[in-house]
Amino acid sequence: MTDWWRDAIIYQVYPRSYQDSTGDGVGDLNGITRRLPHIAGLGADCVWLSPIFMSPQKDMGYDVSDYCKIDPLFGDLDDFKGLIDTAHELGLKVITDQVLSHTSDQHEWFKASRKDRTNDKADWYVWADPLPDGSPPTNWHSHFGGPAWEFDPGRGQYYLHNFLASQPDLNFHNPDVVNAILETCKFWLDFGLDGFRLDTVNYYFHDQKLRSNPAANAAPQVMATDLYGMQKNIYNKTRPENLGFLERLRTLTDQYDDIMMVGEVGEMGDRSIEIMGEYTQGTDRLHMAYSFAMLGPDFNAKHFRNCIEGFQAGAPDGHPYWSFSNHDVPRHVTRWLDHATDEDAIARQAVAMLMSFPGTIGIYQGEELGQTETDLTYDELTDPPALRYWPAVKGRDGCRTPMVWEKDAANAGFSDGTPWLPVKAPQAANAVDQQGDDSVLAYYREVIAFRKASAALSGIKTTFIDLPEPLLAFHRISDAETLTCVFNLSADDHSLTVSDTEITGPNNASIDGTTLTLPANGYAYLTGKVTFT
Repeated sequence: MTDWWRDAIIYQVYPRSYQDSTGDGVGDLNGITRRLPHIAGLGADCVWLSPIFMSPQKDMGYDVSDYCKIDPLFGDLDDFKGLIDTAHELGLKVITDQVLSHTSDQHEWFKASRKDRTNDKADWYVWADPLPDGSPPTNWHSHFGGPAWEFDPGRGQYYLHNFLASQPDLNFHNPDVVNAILETCKFWLDFGLDGFRLDTVNYYFHDQKLRSNPAANAAPQVMATDLYGMQKNIYNKTRPENLGFLERLRTLTDQYDDIMMVGEVGEMGDRSIEIMGEYTQGTDRLHMAYSFAMLGPDFNAKHFRNCIEGFQAGAPDGHPYWSFSNHDVPRHVTRWLDHATDEDAIARQAVAMLMSFPGTIGIYQGEELGQTETDLTYDELTDPPALRYWPAVKGRDGCRTPMVWEKDAANAGFSDGTPWLPVKAPQAANAVDQQGDDSVLAYYREVIAFRKASAALSGIKTTFIDLPEPLLAFHRISDAETLTCVFNLSADDHSLTVSDTEITGPNNASIDGTTLTLPANGYAYLTGKVTFT
């Protein structure tokens, strides 16, 4: 039997923003349950829920204060069980974000750990003495600005936090910590979850020698809010010990049927593809992994080809997961609009391209509507990096605004109350009830159905064809079928001479004799192993 996740479409739900059922302005589990038919009707196979566990919500749930309790903001265990049962009835799997590298500073483990240096949890977090001049133990940066170390006067030591100071990093070098974390994962597997999305999967271990990172000799990366990308982050993350923990976690999940783990690799560029390969190699680590490689501004044939070929070369027996948007980056319709004639054109081309890629595919809520990034004012923000660095940093709120269901309803049908982030007119215009037979939503359903019906697209074998920019082309091959996928990644028309073939499936191209015409943001699936001259 084929593993369900190998050609799955995974739909990410940001619970705060999907559907409010109580009128408090925040989405919740019962609201998600109500809307599950929308996800099933799209053709998705699995729902990924961003964090729903107990949290003070300083980083919107990515600061967990109790791994085994549902935050009352979203509901309770009964509500969650109802969601899982309904999803299963609709043929959907359910996975949740597991934020294991760090906790909230309100977690009981950290409250105990910070009391003194001798209690039974004193070594459950990463503590270190100041340098002789009182400065932090290393030069490591936090993703959210400033040093990755916070001084605690009670212990007279610094603790490590790769994100907010209220998100202290667990000490995975302590076997008691590893065992405790594995027990929390077991709790949810016993509860009926179908797997995990592992947040910051390469951040679990730190360098025990506390060596400072060398300079990267490069400009800061896009997601950095200060100088994070100016270091080669080799000592604060992606340590070799991570692999041992992943193997322990895989041993646990293999005791259950049909469980899947996908890891988020917090890295950019070619290194991210290497880590994806390493972390999915063999059958005793992650089932699959994804990185931010396709979540940035790059929109050219060389980039997409390098991502896929890099993974194929680095992990020939591994499995990739590709997506264009999520809750941490600007929506791709807005991000790539400079390469398109309009928003509708880039939305359609993007999904046609994404569904042609080998591996598992991720969709972020709202992208099936052609949703765009929301412009927010400072007083509307909630995201910590934006609040600290505005206006240079816009933050992540713009991609997290509520799902839009009914254009003319209050808050586009998301909530009867005041939503935690505003619903604005440009986003409401894309509401589900505005998506007719020739809409982006209808097109998503069509392309997903085409992928699922295609033996070639459901497989993994992919070989690229050498064509000049802005043309991306490759063969998708199975024993039963071969397709040639070709995309014009520009706002100009392009024509190609092709061997004997015909267009199949969703497209906006045309063939006249041996001439294939690709309009601006054009795309086509061609039958057979086509050659171009």
